[in-house]
Amino acid sequence: MTVDHDVVVTGIGATTPIGGTAQDTWQALLDGVSGVGPLTDPRVAQYDLPVRIGAALKVEPTEVLPRVEARRLDRSEQVALIAAREAWADAGAPEMDPERLGVVVGTGIGGAVSLMNQDDLLETEGLRKVAVLTVPMLMPNGPAATVALWVKARGAVHAPVSACASGAEALAWAFRLIKSGEVDVVIAGGAEACIHPLPIAGFSQMRAMSTRNDDPQTASRPWDIDRDGFVLGEGAGMVVLENAEHAKARGAKIYGRLAGVGMSNDAYHVSAPDPNGDGAARAIGKALKSAGMSASEIGHVNAHATSTPVGDVPEANTAVQIFGDQVVLTANKSMTGHMLGATGAVESIATVLTLKYGIIPGTRNIFHLDPAVHADIATTNRETTVTAALNNSFGFGGHNVALIFTK
Repeated sequence: MTVDHDVVVTGIGATTPIGGTAQDTWQALLDGVSGVGPLTDPRVAQYDLPVRIGAALKVEPTEVLPRVEARRLDRSEQVALIAAREAWADAGAPEMDPERLGVVVGTGIGGAVSLMNQDDLLETEGLRKVAVLTVPMLMPNGPAATVALWVKARGAVHAPVSACASGAEALAWAFRLIKSGEVDVVIAGGAEACIHPLPIAGFSQMRAMSTRNDDPQTASRPWDIDRDGFVLGEGAGMVVLENAEHAKARGAKIYGRLAGVGMSNDAYHVSAPDPNGDGAARAIGKALKSAGMSASEIGHVNAHATSTPVGDVPEANTAVQIFGDQVVLTANKSMTGHMLGATGAVESIATVLTLKYGIIPGTRNIFHLDPAVHADIATTNRETTVTAALNNSFGFGGHNVALIFTK
């Protein structure tokens, strides 16, 4: 694989529990806004679910998309399209050869809500009520296909499905496509929308989710000694990644550079992370090698930190072991909740904007830092002069993705 082409970020887009756009989401992170609240689905009470909170979208997709277009898409496809359109417009909607344009959009669960809703219709009202577009709505490559069809991309179109690492992995694959010279531009990111009683019930049975129903806005507590699980969120994040020469030739604005990527697997457990952080460390090592950088150059880590008892501490301490005491960590999920397959892409946007604007959004809801954490955690917004930062994303199945961004 040739490595002649620098990969730069020329457009960003997002719709999340705290903002309907990328910039609104960024401002909400700086303002410490929580997107977590009570769930309004009556089935939550009907099934007596132990978790009755979630991080739903700040702006409903139907407020953005035309009604006819929205009804043909699963919610995960809707949010992917909204974020992609914003990112593409932000990049200047470049006119280009569609053969040189790619799309990589990851998802952890995909159109599961459409699958379950259509199954309900089949069982209660029969075949004639099942939507004609059921299969395109439920397939995991639906978000990628939706974006590719809209933008008319004829280059590589892929849909990584790697649980909570999917959005970050999409950026990693896009990076490789541009580095290899296969395409010049890629719309890359992640999308997820599965706040539904069944996923909630499944995660609850695993005891992975917070049950702090009486205080939803402080339920997501990465690195806090009293953290009791993640809060399920939904959303999408998209970036336009571009061959630097291509971007400069068309006069594009550049947010920063995706300098290196690394991926690994724990091969430890289907849902629990390696308690020693070895898999994460290997992914970070690969990202540093890919970027041609030393560990001492990384000054900030936007951590995966989901607020689970088992995952937060190894990640923080692994970062210190690799980068030293000077590295500063933060956790956006304290405000957004956990958007599963979308989270790596949304947090990549936050990482890029941290470098651009020189400010690290503080981690909220740390009332008593876990004494097992030996890292510098930003608990309030912190000005920074760092020029290189890392975004971590980990997923069930042992997936680890590390992305290095530079100014």
